[in-house]
Amino acid sequence: MLSAGLPQGTVPKLERPGPLRERVYEALLELITTRALRPGQHLVESELAGHLGVSRQPVREALQRLNTEGWVDLRPAQGAFVHEPTEEEADQLLSVRTLLEAEAARLAAARAGRPGIEALEELCSQGERAVAADQVDLAVATNAAFHAKVMELAGNVVLSELAGQVDRRVRWYYTPVARQRGTRSWIEHRELIAAIASRDEQRATEIMRAHTEHTRQTYHRREQA
Repeated sequence: MLSAGLPQGTVPKLERPGPLRERVYEALLELITTRALRPGQHLVESELAGHLGVSRQPVREALQRLNTEGWVDLRPAQGAFVHEPTEEEADQLLSVRTLLEAEAARLAAARAGRPGIEALEELCSQGERAVAADQVDLAVATNAAFHAKVMELAGNVVLSELAGQVDRRVRWYYTPVARQRGTRSWIEHRELIAAIASRDEQRATEIMRAHTEHTRQTYHRREQA
């Protein structure tokens, strides 16, 4: 049941001002992305509405939208379930992520100034502290912020928009392997910062490509681990 599957305090009550259906959609998407709602979990409209403090109608509309976007599966006579990604789906998305982020790293090495590099260093320190404290959710969020900052430093709007389209799914796939990647991931981030700071475009590209490939491989090995 949903009530047993969500830790106390996980779901905040939604503020009424603003478009309610959008707020419900964002809240459910965040819960799915962070795996507070697990792949394959049955989503009961009345329970979701109770957790979010809203009526069933905006929940129903949000579930329909999430179904269209591939986050939720609506099964006739059974209801809504969090989508269970296949290995092929994960592989395709993480492979695309590698292409986008390797190019972002190259551009960041060509363009980043000292303030941007310092911002990366601060995010890296935050991520290292989160890993040391075994704060997985914080480590995942900081990892996403780090990669978003590299994308920002790349200065390519189209590239950034494309990366934004896959960002949440990357977080979805990264969450179950974040603890396995652990310290090694942030060592790789430090190496990337050094390459960007030295304006070594080729080295930055190679490090980012290897970094994202390590995550993809770890995801596929997660069951054995």
